[in-house]
Amino acid sequence: MSSSVESLVISRVIGDVIDMFAPSVSMSVKYGSKNVTNGCVIKPSMAMNPPNMVITGHHDDLFTLMMTDPDAPSPSEPSMCELVHWIVKGVLNEVEQPKTCNNFSTRAFANKLELGVPVATVYFNARKEPAHKRR
Repeated sequence: MSSSVESLVISRVIGDVIDMFAPSVSMSVKYGSKNVTNGCVIKPSMAMNPPNMVITGHHDDLFTLMMTDPDAPSPSEPSMCELVHWIVKGVLNEVEQPKTCNNFSTRAFANKLELGVPVATVYFNARKEPAHKRR
């Protein structure tokens, strides 16, 4: 098992969110100058804007990109379960917009659209930033 997949199993991304898979493309994700690696911490203010992404593959390959929060609003109180932030897909067919952002299931979404197993994934942790103190 590769170290990237091992960290996904330990963090329960594989299991809770997606099924076991072997990465078949390379994906680079950056928020500003910060490279996203599995388990790194990103400030929520950095993640407000879309990341820069590079995915290897053939020029005619199509990918579906998803950003979800599997334990929203916090790991200690995941009352919204998986929360979908955004989905970007290649032009394959119409996709029905989820009726709600919370209680989303990446696995069910992929199964419904017959997307197959993931080809790459990366996850990060976001921690609340302290409020600015007034002087």
